[in-house]
Amino acid sequence: MTTHPSKDPLHGVTLEMVVNALVARYGWVELAKLININCFKSDPSVKSSLKFLRRTPWARAEVEALYLDSLEEPAPQDDSDPSFNPWTQGRD
Repeated sequence: MTTHPSKDPLHGVTLEMVVNALVARYGWVELAKLININCFKSDPSVKSSLKFLRRTPWARAEVEALYLDSLEEPAPQDDSDPSFNPWTQGRD
């Protein structure tokens, strides 16, 4: 039996990986500007964001959409830590 790769770009990507990747790419301040939700603005953390996003489908959809858009755009140039790859190192 042959398995076919999923056409869903989020297949195998956890919400935690998505949030970590977006924070690594944009930072909390820019992320709060892009998606206007309090968990990104007021004392932001991955844990509090995950809790909110798991309970709030519209916010999760916006975060996932931004993540998918960010996959298509070249990453901003930041040479502060070239060894860190948020796309492959999504877990704390």
